[in-house]
Amino acid sequence: MIITKARIPDVLIIESKLFEDERGFVTELYQSARYASCGVARPFVQDNLSRSVKHTLRGLHFQNPMAQGKLVTVLRGAILDVAVDVRRGSPTFGRHVMIELNEDNRRQVWIPPGFAHGFITQSDIAECFYKCDEFYSPAHEHVLRWNDPALAIDWGCNRPLLSRRDREGKDLAQLQGVLPSLKAA
Repeated sequence: MIITKARIPDVLIIESKLFEDERGFVTELYQSARYASCGVARPFVQDNLSRSVKHTLRGLHFQNPMAQGKLVTVLRGAILDVAVDVRRGSPTFGRHVMIELNEDNRRQVWIPPGFAHGFITQSDIAECFYKCDEFYSPAHEHVLRWNDPALAIDWGCNRPLLSRRDREGKDLAQLQGVLPSLKAA
């Protein structure tokens, strides 16, 4: 397993060994001891699977309290995955990382608690599987506006397909009262 720290070092890019032959391939998507050794140690309590069509943008979502860490894998297709540091007091507060995940590079990304998460689908169809270390809690979920000018995220698409909830997201400045602190995340 190869672990690379992203531009925001708390976000990890994980590349597992792939065993491939004429029949196809096998890889481990998760093995608790191995992931704990690289800092992904909290137990996972929920698995999610999403399927999205091209130019679908999901996000940017975070929970506070009950912040979720997410281990994201693309099973089919391609996405640009984005993590925004929303932890008050963090030296990288308001900055983001964008990582391409696809069925060919087989990368995973670990997004720790305290980050807003979202992605945009680049392929005709994309299926994303992600493990969460906290339960989904609609009462604690917040949506950061995908095109907040303060974030300067280049999604590569000016008119993405959005849910109603994502269209109604708030700018980072409007969410100050609900952001997690660096200590709490």
